Amino acid sequence: MRLGDGDGFVRCACGSLHWGPNGAAGLLLSDPERGVLLQRRAWWVHHGRTWALPGGALRSAETAAQAAMREAEEEADVPAQAVRVTATSVADHGTWRYTTVLGSVHGAVDARVANAESTGMRWVPPHEVERYPLHRDFAAAWPALRMQVGRRLVLIVDGANVVGSRPDGWWRDRAGAAERLRDRLATLAAAGIPGGHDGIPGVDGAEEWCWLPHIVLVVEGAARGIASVDGVEVVAADRDGDTAIVDVARQARKEGPDDHVLVVTADRELRSRIEAEGATRLRPSTLLDLLD
Repeated sequence: MRLGDGDGFVRCACGSLHWGPNGAAGLLLSDPERGVLLQRRAWWVHHGRTWALPGGALRSAETAAQAAMREAEEEADVPAQAVRVTATSVADHGTWRYTTVLGSVHGAVDARVANAESTGMRWVPPHEVERYPLHRDFAAAWPALRMQVGRRLVLIVDGANVVGSRPDGWWRDRAGAAERLRDRLATLAAAGIPGGHDGIPGVDGAEEWCWLPHIVLVVEGAARGIASVDGVEVVAADRDGDTAIVDVARQARKEGPDDHVLVVTADRELRSRIEAEGATRLRPSTLLDLLD
C-alpha cells in the first residue's frame, strides 16, 4: 500500500501505536431521529472489526475538522454541507492527538459504506452504543462524548451591557461600538470557545473541549440598525433589551431543550429572569477576555 500525506503509524508516549503522524480525527454525527453514526472497521485496518467513528489521519495542511469531514465523506458518503459542527474534543497524548468533531445533521444524510476501510455503517441510539464491540479508545472516550451528543452552545449577548462595561468612548458612536462587538463575536464564532471557563461547559477528564457556538447579539436604541453577519445573528429589541434577551433565551431553550444557553450580562435583575428560563449567566469580563 502506498502511503499518502499524513499516513503512517506513531509510537506514542502512552505506549500505544496510533495512526497518523499529524494526528487523527473522527466525526461524531448525531441525528435526533436515528442516533449517532457508527462505522464498523474492516478486518485489515488498525483495530479491525470494531465499531467507532468515520475518521482518519490528518493531512499536513488540514485542520482536525476538515480532516474529519473529508474522511466522513470518503468513508460514509456524508456531505460536509449537511453537517453542523457544534464542538470538538481533543485527547492530547503529547506525541499524538485525536480530535472528535461533534456535529448534528441539518441536511440529507444517507450514510453508506463508501470505501474498503469499512464493512458497515449504522445509526445507533446513544443508549445502545456501549453494547457494540467498540474501538478501545472510542470506548474510553464515549461516556464524556455521550453527554454532549446533539447539544449546541448558544451564546446570547446583551450588547448594551457588554459595550458599556468598558469606558472606551462607546457613547460617542453607539451603533459603531455595537458593530465592532459584532465583528469580534464573528471571529470568536469561527475560532470557537474553549470549554471550562466561567459558565462555559467543560467535561471532566483530560480532553480539551472547544465549542462552535451559535451567537445572538441583542441590540437596542441607536444600535438597532446593525445587520447580522456570518456567525452572529443580530436581534433588535422592539421594546427594551432585557425583554428581548429573555425572549431569545426562552426560544433557544424551546428549540434545543438540552442545549447550553448562556447569556452574557452583568445585570442582576436580568440574570434572575434568564435563569428562570433555564439559561446560565456569563460575565461580560469573561467574554471580553475571550475576545482580546
